[in-house]
Amino acid sequence: MAFAFRTATAADAAALAEFAERTFRETFGPDNRPEDMELYIAESYGADHQRAEILEPALVTLLAEAGGTLAGFVQLRRGKAPACVSGPTPVEIWRFYVDRSWQGRGLAGRMMAEACAGARAGGGQTVWLAVWERNARAIAFYRKCGFAVVGEQPFLLGTDQQNDFVMARGLGA
Repeated sequence: MAFAFRTATAADAAALAEFAERTFRETFGPDNRPEDMELYIAESYGADHQRAEILEPALVTLLAEAGGTLAGFVQLRRGKAPACVSGPTPVEIWRFYVDRSWQGRGLAGRMMAEACAGARAGGGQTVWLAVWERNARAIAFYRKCGFAVVGEQPFLLGTDQQNDFVMARGLGA
């Protein structure tokens, strides 16, 4: 299947909000308390929230589509990186989600290539991300993509203080 990649526009906010919430629930819901999931989702998703993110100059939202249907998205964020990210000109992969029906079919690798190209095009020389320490599948994928654990940082899901690994890699020439 051929995938198309494009930058999100404000018109994509409602569809992205639904997709982001659904994929977040599918990924993390089984391992977290429902009340913490609800608090986090209320603070992080919704059409207005997604529209604001799409319009935020320091954030780039890339959509992956298959046959005109949203199959995944990745968000790149410029800003201060944690001290453990020592590479030059870092760009964060803030969110990276693939629809379950597309997992294991090559989309994630294509999305990572697009994310790295986008970071490089924006002047980035290093790319980093935070991943829940209990998300073994994602950690294995990121390692396969050349990322290494360089540190840790806290993540608050509702009222539950969790721990994320910080992973980074250089972007090369």
